[in-house]
Amino acid sequence: MTAYEDIATTAPAAGRSSRAALLAVTCLGQFMVLLDNTIVGAALPDMQHRLHTQLTGLQWIVDAYVLVVAMLLLSGGVLADRFGRKRLYLAGVAVFTAASVLCSLAPSIGWLITGRVLQGIGAAALSPASLALLAAACPRPQERVRAIGLWAGISGIGLAAGPVAGGVLADAFGWPAIFLVNVPIGVVLVLVGLRILGESRNPSAAAVDVPGTILSVLGVGALTYGLIEGGSRGWTSPVILTSFAAAALLLAGFVVVEGRRVAPMLPLRLFRQRLFTTANTAMVVVGFALMGSSFFFSQFFVTVQGSSILRAGLQTLPTSLAMVFVSPYAGRLAARYGFRIVVTIGLALAGAGLLTLGSVHSDTGYGNVWWRLAVVGAGFALTMSPLTGAAIQAVSSQEGGLASGISSTTRQIGAVLGVAMLGAIVRTSESGGGSFETGLDSAFTVAGAVTLITAVFTGLWLTRSST
Repeated sequence: MTAYEDIATTAPAAGRSSRAALLAVTCLGQFMVLLDNTIVGAALPDMQHRLHTQLTGLQWIVDAYVLVVAMLLLSGGVLADRFGRKRLYLAGVAVFTAASVLCSLAPSIGWLITGRVLQGIGAAALSPASLALLAAACPRPQERVRAIGLWAGISGIGLAAGPVAGGVLADAFGWPAIFLVNVPIGVVLVLVGLRILGESRNPSAAAVDVPGTILSVLGVGALTYGLIEGGSRGWTSPVILTSFAAAALLLAGFVVVEGRRVAPMLPLRLFRQRLFTTANTAMVVVGFALMGSSFFFSQFFVTVQGSSILRAGLQTLPTSLAMVFVSPYAGRLAARYGFRIVVTIGLALAGAGLLTLGSVHSDTGYGNVWWRLAVVGAGFALTMSPLTGAAIQAVSSQEGGLASGISSTTRQIGAVLGVAMLGAIVRTSESGGGSFETGLDSAFTVAGAVTLITAVFTGLWLTRSST
């Protein structure tokens, strides 16, 4: 009996109409989480103006959320299995919604970052629980595949809708409106979910890896702090050197603890498989380059080219639209031509697109910019699904869910580091007397170079080990 069949036996029988309602509830929850990933980017220029913050503050607004999601995502899945998917899903929605209200009312950057941390906790609970609820309600493999495809498709719509929705709301009502849009969605999800969701759990689920979770959060958090604050405090200042030293010790401790635990949240033995290691390494780079560069898209159009917030939101749309259109074909192409070819071509396209973005300036017409954004989106769209598929193929069928969760986590960790490190490049350029535009050129160029190097890496190593 498979893991999914074990899960499904604890779920109540559902008719076609109730199953459709369950799909709607779970997919809408994930839509809200993904919408929040991109809607914030469009409002960053307005936040900078109204909250009187610098680039460092904007980095924390984004990374506080992504960091918490990345570090708690695997634990969220375990908690859902042990204590009930419905219970954790509704709790996650409630926390996410309440945190969105706190964000909208935040009088300062500190309160806003606190709200973003709480949003991340809610997202890390509801996201894995939503997929587990969906899988438990669809015991037949074909039905489950279609449901997961719908779940992923609606998630993509959330990503694509974010820049436009953020631009419209921030331009018309100010940045708090981008968080208030979550409130009616969250209220509806809780009220409807209480009535239609059936509880399910996995009685044999492993215990939560508390030491591993704490060490990973503190370790990556310390590394992120050093990268974000180093540009303003100085790379050799005692607090920054201390944060890097603490990160090294904490992450080393994490590796030691995970190697000794019977049921670690990150089984290190999986990385003995070359395919698994290569796929997750490449996924870190995807998160790094995609999230790190898209963090600056709206800022480029507003700060460098003088666009309005609404127009900038529309101008960034080619990246999201390209991802939505190309993503459904990535898995099919990988099945036909293999993971290595599709991922390598995708990374090469994305890297080339980012390098060309490094040469756009204040007087570059939009007709010569939009296609570069589209190339970046299309390239990364070709990589994500095949990289997750490669990671899953590298492990046993019983560990497919774990492999998928690790793949999502590595992408999120890459996103945290991308915003921090590319932001540090821009800050360092400005500290040396360069303009914001010059710093952006350097950041896009570095992101493109790293992505192209990774394309070579996957071209050589994204295969099963011969041993």
